[in-house]
Amino acid sequence: MSVTIRPYRKGGWEVDIGVVSPDGTRHKRERKHAPISSRTAVGRWAAARERVLFERLLSPPKDHPHKEVPTLQEFAPRFVDGHARANRQKPSGVASKTAILRLYLIPAFGRKRLDAIKSEDVQRLKAQLEVKSPKTVNNILAVLSILLKKAAEWDVIERMPCRIKLLPVEKGAAAFHDFEDYERLVEVARAIDRGTYVIVLLGGEAGLRCGEMIALEWGDVDLANRQLCVRRSDWNGQVGTPKGGRQRYVPLTRRLTAALVEHRHLRSKRVLCRDNGTPFTRQIVQGRMLLAARRANVRRGVHILRHTFCSHLSMRGAPPKAIQELAGHADLTMTQRYMHLSPAALDAAIGLLDRPSGDQSCGDILATAGPVQKRSMNPGGKLAVRQGFEAWVTWSRAMSVDARDPATLPPQHFTPNSTGSYASCDESHRSVTSSASFLRRA
Repeated sequence: MSVTIRPYRKGGWEVDIGVVSPDGTRHKRERKHAPISSRTAVGRWAAARERVLFERLLSPPKDHPHKEVPTLQEFAPRFVDGHARANRQKPSGVASKTAILRLYLIPAFGRKRLDAIKSEDVQRLKAQLEVKSPKTVNNILAVLSILLKKAAEWDVIERMPCRIKLLPVEKGAAAFHDFEDYERLVEVARAIDRGTYVIVLLGGEAGLRCGEMIALEWGDVDLANRQLCVRRSDWNGQVGTPKGGRQRYVPLTRRLTAALVEHRHLRSKRVLCRDNGTPFTRQIVQGRMLLAARRANVRRGVHILRHTFCSHLSMRGAPPKAIQELAGHADLTMTQRYMHLSPAALDAAIGLLDRPSGDQSCGDILATAGPVQKRSMNPGGKLAVRQGFEAWVTWSRAMSVDARDPATLPPQHFTPNSTGSYASCDESHRSVTSSASFLRRA
């Protein structure tokens, strides 16, 4: 018999207990996350658990009923109701899991018992889906993995019957409209009607998703202060919170503000609606964008407008944190998809190689009023200096001024500190507002 206690990867302690019958013919092993946080208490709990397992091993229950394992097709409704709907996942998430089960998993494994799905069966499914993109295949495999884990958690099966490995996915750049294509799309949309024009601007200059456009209400739009609040999202008539579960505020460009003022109506509380007051559906928005994209001869789609919004901000030198806040990304990992488009950081870094070896007035080494200091004394630290430097270089190139002359600094980006050095002062709200101004000046 043996008891091993080790730190659990998600916090706490994991207990690994193994017991063997006196004649060595039977054995039992159990690994569990201990319900106690104290290391000493976990040891006592593990010893008690070891005795229980040993007693069960010596005298197993005689009338233990045979567990009937359901097939995947029989278990699928229970999984959708007990996991997806019970956890209040978004309607789009529930529909996605239901569609994956109906189109892929039930045809492949519907008649198999859950404990009969083996690793080789999963590999055959991958081979059958070779025409699908790796991302689509991984979505299907993820649903299968969660379904089997829930079956094991709910004691439908004893353990995971197979090992599921996801496919490697190449992290490519997001497609977007360049500046000329976007302006052409805007002009075409204006010529079609005001609704299409507002759709293009809400996506390309406010970064709204399709569902967020449909659910946008006039009460969320503050035309006086040129700002809108993204509070909700609509998916096939079901209104919920935006992706990420939190609302966000987006400043409006002058062009979008004028378009909303011109489009304002009293037919409905929704911004986008038909002449009879019924709200736009996803199909209507997609149809309007398909028509505009065909006439403008640009890439089709609604979500590409959101990629265009983030890409144009990055290309104009907006800080990554500001893009994250404006777009509502859960973390900076998603925002980094657009950072390769920003010329400021790359040009500034290469520019350091062109400078004489004795000139250390940029980068982490700052020029101050006194002797050269290798560390900034401003409260913002190195990160603030780097972010400020990128914005400084971008602004100075646009205005054709000398970026090394502190007298030419734009006051909204830099303030001198007590040591004479200049540091970025873009706080969270100020950074977001400043970044929106990149589009306003375009």
